[in-house]
Amino acid sequence: MSKIPKNLTDKDMLRDWVEEETMEDKFLQAEKAADARRRAQAGVEPPAELARAGFTPKLMEDLGKALTEMKLQLAVQGITQFTYQVKKDGASILITPKYRK
Repeated sequence: MSKIPKNLTDKDMLRDWVEEETMEDKFLQAEKAADARRRAQAGVEPPAELARAGFTPKLMEDLGKALTEMKLQLAVQGITQFTYQVKKDGASILITPKYRK
């Protein structure tokens, strides 16, 4: 058995010491990782693609062109403050401008 060196600083005494990982440490790490995954999944909003389900790029382009054309027609009439109102009428969907006063 070797002698214990005297007059060492705390840093010198703990220089070669390595803490062993216990089962408790492993469980805590796994719990933290699971909690982080749970928080990340809770904060994720559903993808925007769900809102456009069934819309092909061609259909989106046609809809955009029609809305732009309607906006230009309203601008020619002097109406610039409006929103769109969407109504479902049986198998048809109507998009009409709703004027702001």
